[in-house]
Amino acid sequence: MTHQVHAFEPPERFVAGTVGPPGERTFFLQARGGGRLVSVALEKVQVSLLAEKLEELLSEAQRRFGVDLPEAAPVVGDNDPLDTPVDEEFRVGTLGLAFDVDTATVVIEAIAVGETEVEVELGGPDDEEDGDEGEEPEEPDEDLDRLRVRLTPEATREFIERARRVVNAGRPPCPLCGQPLDPAGHLCPRHNGYHR
Repeated sequence: MTHQVHAFEPPERFVAGTVGPPGERTFFLQARGGGRLVSVALEKVQVSLLAEKLEELLSEAQRRFGVDLPEAAPVVGDNDPLDTPVDEEFRVGTLGLAFDVDTATVVIEAIAVGETEVEVELGGPDDEEDGDEGEEPEEPDEDLDRLRVRLTPEATREFIERARRVVNAGRPPCPLCGQPLDPAGHLCPRHNGYHR
């Protein structure tokens, strides 16, 4: 079976978003450009970790390569809902990050979940700590579908800010245990299971 690589270099729009009410949300990465629209599903923790690791990647690019970074993304930014139709192309198993020094862009690759893997792999082409030059780095299965997006540092900051807003827009956490509060109540382990 052949795999598809959905490449947007650069996209007209690349955002994280959700479908569904809080507590039942499905998270998506969505890229639009060239008359195409691709949506891939992933877990909330993957969106949160992606935003965190992108921030680290930008800081490292600035430190190592002197890349000019914007101070902060616009306060409002892109708050529009996901473009419709939101048709899931695949579920993300692996996320890869890299910084292309030649073009001063961030490359994000979302790879479909394989038969046995569900992991988040983050790193860049400059991570050569293995020392074995003759060995090929371990690649996720080449037969898996991929979404590849290339963003400027400014667009990356905007993506990070929106991703954080989307993650934090769910159910508020319980002030005692940190678990999400349901509208119907919450069985808090810190209250020995009594409703709160």
